[in-house]
Amino acid sequence: MTAEELLARLLYRDAMMLVIDKPAGIPVHRGPKGGANLEDYFAALRFGLPRNPALAHRLDRDTSGCLVLGRHHKALEKLGLLFKQGKVTKTYWAIVEGRPAQEEGLIDLALGRLDPTRGWRMTPDPSGSPAKTIWHMLGEAEGCSLLELSPLTGRTHQLRVHCAALGCPILGGPMGLQLHARTVTIPLYKNKEPVKVKAPVPPFMQAFLAKCAEG
Repeated sequence: MTAEELLARLLYRDAMMLVIDKPAGIPVHRGPKGGANLEDYFAALRFGLPRNPALAHRLDRDTSGCLVLGRHHKALEKLGLLFKQGKVTKTYWAIVEGRPAQEEGLIDLALGRLDPTRGWRMTPDPSGSPAKTIWHMLGEAEGCSLLELSPLTGRTHQLRVHCAALGCPILGGPMGLQLHARTVTIPLYKNKEPVKVKAPVPPFMQAFLAKCAEG
């Protein structure tokens, strides 16, 4: 990743926020082990402001698509509240193994940490935090399916665990997890329509969509 490449992935910009198309395979912030991360390049996204923009939420390292940044402290406070209140709507596309028994449905499955002493790996847990995901079938090919996932809650690794519980785990591959944050809709301004941003379909999904169309 270079500053120029990050600028080329800018999907939306206004006075308060930016939305970028995050590539798969790079973390959004520096982890305990260091290494390359998107935040290292945020200076390229100042557009005249004195400070770098900052993350309004996070996407996993292996997830691509819409990533929202606040351009200043006041914007980050407002965006943070909208995310916390569940007012930001997100849809994801995922390529999964197999085919669900139905065309659409709701996964209502609470999640808890697999081992509280060893990071944030999540597992189904009736006594854990409530988690809900709406899903729709978009296509299928070669024993796999393309699902549109709309999380109603924002638990860590929610979509991975919910798809696995559906019997259709999300595929991995050379480009990382086959999970793409397709759209984000943010009611940022009073008396205005919510801001809706769509990330382009990444190459690994374009190939699968072509196979679905052939079928």
